[in-house]
Amino acid sequence: MPAAAPAPLAAPRTFLPLPLLVALFCVLWSSAFAGAKMALAHCPPLTLLSTRLLLAGIIMLALAWAVDGRPRMGRRDVAALVFIGILNNAIYLGLNWTALTFTSSAYTAVLTSCLPLVVALFAGPLLGERMTLVKWAGIGLGLIGVVVVLRSRLAGAHESVEGTLLIGGGMLALSAGTLAFKYFVPRGGVWSGNAIQCLAGGLTLVPVVLLREDFHQVNLTPELFAGLAYLVVAVSIGGYGLWFYLLTRSSATAASSLHFLMPPLGLFFGWLLLGEAVPPLDILGIAPIALGIWLVTRPARPLRL
Repeated sequence: MPAAAPAPLAAPRTFLPLPLLVALFCVLWSSAFAGAKMALAHCPPLTLLSTRLLLAGIIMLALAWAVDGRPRMGRRDVAALVFIGILNNAIYLGLNWTALTFTSSAYTAVLTSCLPLVVALFAGPLLGERMTLVKWAGIGLGLIGVVVVLRSRLAGAHESVEGTLLIGGGMLALSAGTLAFKYFVPRGGVWSGNAIQCLAGGLTLVPVVLLREDFHQVNLTPELFAGLAYLVVAVSIGGYGLWFYLLTRSSATAASSLHFLMPPLGLFFGWLLLGEAVPPLDILGIAPIALGIWLVTRPARPLRL
């Protein structure tokens, strides 16, 4: 069990039922892969990502002061949020967006859906969460579905080993960030906490951008501005705000199991927005993934999610 922690991030009041918020989060999160890939056609990945994070952080910081007032956070809370922001934004998104320049958005969504497997593996010893045989069976079914989808992609040689490693590394960073959020339990509002994380991730990427990327490759097109606006407002502010809100209402394992919904939704948005092909085996893998989600999130007593 973790040591005694301060009061957690205060969850904002919401007038929408939680099932609807869960569905909205899944749509926003999974559509981000296709949305990012569209914008990346006009801008280098880390330049676009750092711009998105810094803009979102500034907007949310202003929103935090307007909605929550001055946040009550100590140095420990700020340090924890900076650490989580580097994991979730600079490393996870940085690796994923770099991979998106030469992999499909659906493939990225599928690999990222392995998040609950890693979280569940460490949630017991780190957070004291109890894993039942039913939940392990659900995670196993979800993994089978993910493997089926991956096999259909890799067998056709449509994706690369380099891209797979980048996405896998990003998924591990997001898993660590999820566990760290539940372990450190930083104080403050959701908006201020998310703002600090975005700013930490964006500022961490700035030196990398200056060293590695060429600003002459930025094409100031309407598509770029539209994609950036969607990523800032809908994904960074809406999606991440919902993610941390859901983390305050459930266990890390249950919340992260929502990522098993990302393969079917990622396939859908990749097909709808980018015209990416959907092999038949991809569809076959959705059934065990959906069943796995139900088993993992099905509690012995009602889950607050």
